[in-house]
Amino acid sequence: MSDSSPLPPVRLHPEPELARAALSTPLLSRAARLARWAGPDTRVDAGGGLVEEQLPAAADLLGLSGDDAAAYASEAWRVAVDTGLVEIVDEEAGTVRPGEELTLLTGGSPADALGVWLAALETVIADAGVPDLDDLVGALDEGGEVDFSSLDWDPEAEADFLDGVLGNLYLLTVSEDGSGDGPVPLPALAASMIVPDDMGEPTNDVLEQVSDAMMRLDDQFRMLEPVGLVEYQPVDEALMADADEEPAAPVDDTDVSRYGMVRLTPLGVYGLRARLLEAGFAAPAVGELADKGADALLDGT
Repeated sequence: MSDSSPLPPVRLHPEPELARAALSTPLLSRAARLARWAGPDTRVDAGGGLVEEQLPAAADLLGLSGDDAAAYASEAWRVAVDTGLVEIVDEEAGTVRPGEELTLLTGGSPADALGVWLAALETVIADAGVPDLDDLVGALDEGGEVDFSSLDWDPEAEADFLDGVLGNLYLLTVSEDGSGDGPVPLPALAASMIVPDDMGEPTNDVLEQVSDAMMRLDDQFRMLEPVGLVEYQPVDEALMADADEEPAAPVDDTDVSRYGMVRLTPLGVYGLRARLLEAGFAAPAVGELADKGADALLDGT
């Protein structure tokens, strides 16, 4: 996607409506609850993460249970710290207090609340490009540093890939001939980043790359849904079963929805447009062009 030509104008939902949506997202609402809970006895480690012995209490506060409860609580805490909802008072002692940004969620304007949500979105997008924790632990060298070469992972390339996918999803959503409010099949989104425009029949190697990209995107969109960016129907787990295993029920290989479906929420459209503007793209909103000339209007079509 080139940043030299304007993207089609998008009709944004009103800011108060978007702010309410942001405040009700699972991840930001959890982060805000943890920020209000933080007090003199709360402790963090050197990286700002909630110490392990306090994670069960945090998970209980959030009403989380099961094997992933601590991980979800830890994620919400990290968002609280990164967005300024929680402020670290003394790094050496590991003490914290509710941050100034917390007041913006309760007493600020809709734009203030959306600003906090955008910060949370950046945290989640950055996390989505990081390999699984088990892979990172396995890649530690003797000095305790991560050997990225053993992961076959390039942080910058991974970030660029996800940015490209999100940019294409935005374009498909706002274009007249795109999906609009409808969901986009995950294979099509993966292929948009890998299959050359001038390629007729994809080779087996290209198809394998698309399949690998789908699996990465499946994990990433699962992470991006709780922050309210997308609505996501994950890849059918039966597709990821071993070839030797018998499926639990008959499967329809022609049902494209089994391969994952994703759509931007109105809040997601707002968030990706903000990121595109920050990156230097011309991403107008309907209404912004009202005082422009005919050339600007035509450029946005």
